[in-house]
Amino acid sequence: MLQVDPTSSVPPFEQLREQITAQVGTGELRAGDRLPTVRRLAEDLGIAANTVARAYRVLEADGLLEGRGRAGTFVADDDSGRAARAAARTYATTVRALGLGDDEAVELVRRALTA
Repeated sequence: MLQVDPTSSVPPFEQLREQITAQVGTGELRAGDRLPTVRRLAEDLGIAANTVARAYRVLEADGLLEGRGRAGTFVADDDSGRAARAAARTYATTVRALGLGDDEAVELVRRALTA
């Protein structure tokens, strides 16, 4: 289930992007799954439709989602490299928002890979 924390310092569109990326990474959302319409999701979350549309556009540019016109927005075909790149972009955005430097962020990844 997608949610937006209005008290978070992370912008709502970024929260959505991170959550959808994570759900694709864990398999909760799979290739071919249809996402809610922009208007429906915006209404459900109590946010502006433009916010949802922005998150969807960024995820389409990342290759995780595929817009099919009137048919809707779907999770793109499975490509672990594409999902990993999108997750890396999400991580980079998050650590920058937290004020971490590049070296510190990379070290956290190294530790996570060996844990």
